[in-house]
Amino acid sequence: MSSKIVALVMPKWGLSMKEGTLTEWHVNEGDTIEVGQIIMDVETDKIASEVEAPDPGLFRRKVAQEGDVYSVQALLGVLAPEEVSESEIDDYVATFVQPDTNDEDAQEQASAYAFTDTAIGKIRYTYLNQDAEGTPFMLIHGFGGDLDNWLFNIDALSNVAPVIALDLPAHGQSVIPNFALTLADLTQTVVDLLDRLNVPKTHLVGHSMGGFICSEIARQHPEKVQSLTMIASAGLGKTINGDYIQGFIDANNRRELKPVLQLLFADSRLVTRSLVDDVLKYKRLDGVNTALAYLANELFPSHIQQHAASLSLPLPTLVIWGDKDAVIPASDANTLPDAECHVLENAGHMVQMEKANEVNTIILAHSANQ
Repeated sequence: MSSKIVALVMPKWGLSMKEGTLTEWHVNEGDTIEVGQIIMDVETDKIASEVEAPDPGLFRRKVAQEGDVYSVQALLGVLAPEEVSESEIDDYVATFVQPDTNDEDAQEQASAYAFTDTAIGKIRYTYLNQDAEGTPFMLIHGFGGDLDNWLFNIDALSNVAPVIALDLPAHGQSVIPNFALTLADLTQTVVDLLDRLNVPKTHLVGHSMGGFICSEIARQHPEKVQSLTMIASAGLGKTINGDYIQGFIDANNRRELKPVLQLLFADSRLVTRSLVDDVLKYKRLDGVNTALAYLANELFPSHIQQHAASLSLPLPTLVIWGDKDAVIPASDANTLPDAECHVLENAGHMVQMEKANEVNTIILAHSANQ
């Protein structure tokens, strides 16, 4: 069998993904594919996303059909140069052995998430590749999000250095306090987690509200920060889409929630029924809507960003934005004159999900220079 044959397989995004639906091919047999080219769309129980080619080559065979569901690592297509015969490809497809990752995935997922007590209460977090060398990345999600907002980023970053991500209080599976949360509470929770994990210094990466929290940690504890990345960050301007904030708090069913979540993406098709159901399940937890309303009232009263990021420290700062952000305007990306700034085309507020490969490459390049 030719060693020149390269398999295209169902990708694995995050620890919980078991299977995905191939919703559309973007290449045809006979096409020459380049690394990073979009080759297909895949929908999981979390989100739909484009898949970029991990390898270059001539696309010789579509094995998978649009609309069908395939497990992780299943064979979807074949790359091979012209000199490889059709019969060799037939043999390769017929004898392809899909890796059995069930036991490995179960063990990985069981050990992936942990809980720890902080001054606010119990916090869920993940700490990947913690024995690796290098300064860890600390990933902080935004308003109404959770650590799954980094679904397409955690693996790429953890291949280079340790990665920590958490559910902030009143988010994800962390504690829902019975009192009004403040920005100071959220900031101190992240600091408490870093102290409990004995992490002296991090590359802070924050999205939206999480970006502002990162800037507060950098201001209050500069000794803990090696670099700062602010993605579609709050705190860099006054304007915010109040219809999104209030709509997210008020939505109580799929019909109300779906159009609100679509504001997060340039491509509204990425908001799947499963994604809506996951968010709705979170919002129906006791105390969530009250906690979010308190938090929104402090951070965005009258639908205006109340707090401004203070970045007077000589700190390497990276700003990433989507040019079609419908929640916080992309013009805010240019408010930090000393920061490295990237505004990515055809991406919305969740730019780290819509343009994951580009965002990962930019973050890794920036952190490598610090």
